[in-house]
Amino acid sequence: MLRALNLLVQTVGVIILPIGAILFLQQYFFSGATMKDSVTGMVAAILGMIPEGLYLLASVAMVVSVMRLGKQKVLIHDMKCIETLARVNVLCVDKTGTITVPEMEVAQFILAKDQNLAAEEEKNKVAKTISDCVRALPCDNATMEALQQYFTEPMENSAEKIVPFSSATKYSGVVLAGKAYVVGAPEFVLRQDYAAVQGIIEVFLEKGYRVLVFAEYEGNLDGKELTENATPIAFILLNNAIREGAMDTFRYFSKRGVEVKVISGDNPVTVSEIAKKAGIRHAEKQVDAATLKTAEAVRKAAKKYTVFGRVTPEQKRLLVQALKEQGKTVAMTGDGVNDILALKDADCSIAMASGSEAASHVAQLVLLDNDFNKMPAVVMEGRRVVNNIGRTASLYLVKNIFSMLLAVFSMLFLIDYPLEPSQVSLISVFTIGIPSFFLALEQNRNQIHGHFLTNVLIQALPAGITDFIVVSGLVIFCREFGVEKECVSTSCTILIAVVGFMILYHIAKPMTTPHAILIAAMVIGWLFCMLFFSELFAITAVTGKCAMLMIVFAVITEPVFRYLIQLVETVQKWGGKLKF
Repeated sequence: MLRALNLLVQTVGVIILPIGAILFLQQYFFSGATMKDSVTGMVAAILGMIPEGLYLLASVAMVVSVMRLGKQKVLIHDMKCIETLARVNVLCVDKTGTITVPEMEVAQFILAKDQNLAAEEEKNKVAKTISDCVRALPCDNATMEALQQYFTEPMENSAEKIVPFSSATKYSGVVLAGKAYVVGAPEFVLRQDYAAVQGIIEVFLEKGYRVLVFAEYEGNLDGKELTENATPIAFILLNNAIREGAMDTFRYFSKRGVEVKVISGDNPVTVSEIAKKAGIRHAEKQVDAATLKTAEAVRKAAKKYTVFGRVTPEQKRLLVQALKEQGKTVAMTGDGVNDILALKDADCSIAMASGSEAASHVAQLVLLDNDFNKMPAVVMEGRRVVNNIGRTASLYLVKNIFSMLLAVFSMLFLIDYPLEPSQVSLISVFTIGIPSFFLALEQNRNQIHGHFLTNVLIQALPAGITDFIVVSGLVIFCREFGVEKECVSTSCTILIAVVGFMILYHIAKPMTTPHAILIAAMVIGWLFCMLFFSELFAITAVTGKCAMLMIVFAVITEPVFRYLIQLVETVQKWGGKLKF
């Protein structure tokens, strides 16, 4: 939308310079007008071609949206993301904090050597060892916070060495009393020995638990990938509650054609089960990103799967890039440092305030209360802005199209430009300026279709061409009948206002009570200025032949406008069928 507005302003800025210069030269040297009349006509034409107020309207509408979202605890870093999110058709989300509440809890832990009820003494001993390890590690993520809240026994052994958790290696480690212990994802910790316990673990994964293994490591802990054998001691089962309202949120996106991709560092089976419970479509299509060894494999998986588990930060970025290469508009949610690369590459980035500061600074939009259920409201706000600015922008373009055509017509037929700057301003205030701001700020939840500038031009063309036809026709007839210039100018002002109110009525549909009041107020305001401030706006009495001609052309404006709308709609349909 903003790119289209920039293009429009730049194009008009280039066009008005030669048109204005040629129009002045034509009136002064060829039509014999005075210097004052030539400058006045040139200024009126240029003023009509400039979409003054359109950029201000877009800025005000977006600022109001930022304020509305701020009241809902949504912080906007970049106003452009409001429009982008309204156009999003793929939403990439993490499991924790989005589908589920960010708070994680340990459901239970079981000993690896005996899946039946273990001796209480043995279990207590293992619990103390786990407690020594987890309490020695930094509490820098939700998983470690849950472990430290569950294993609360006082530390008996101080750590000789600690290895904080890394999303690349999927484990953290501690050396106690000369022994190395690791806690992390079973596939990464047990490696080739994972197959021996896979059946046991998958039972819990299918129930939606996240499973960690606590194991004794035979090698040297250096923070890199494990290379030696690890003997499992216990399996720790964690879970997150499904966020309240998550099902309604994902159902909302599904109904509006937004595809949801779940990208998580957890086991894909666990994530898939949770995604199913949250009502995400095609959640059964899951893949372990650890098996995607190349960038090409990641790109192919982006088309095929919905749930991605064991994803590294670089793979998150590749997934976002792959979706964008498919022509998708991608929104990415994240709350950690590991999400920064993907957030920067997404079309719209969304962060949770409870996450890292770095992620919040990179993101365009921050959910201050960490409530993902606010997303539908954000999308609705984006649709309101884009749709309302789209339809009100057509009001501005009506005047631009008409003024440009009339200026070219005046140059070709050596006719003085029939309007004065004050008259153009009078029409703009009551048919464009004031009503556009009211219409731009009302509710609009319609889905966004097509290209912004194309939609605006299609809406503006019928009225712009109608203005040109009736005004140029009136000018020609008045010229032939020898009507005074001032009378012609006033008649043109009235005709343009009539067409302006017609397009305002057309754009304001459906005609609600507030819309009817708005249009009535604009008509009354225009008539008041015409009657009581006539001298200020160069309005003179319309009498005789000019009045008759004006009435004739005023009567034909409605059918001309109606048939032009039908013609544009027909051409648009044909263009769609022929892929224009």
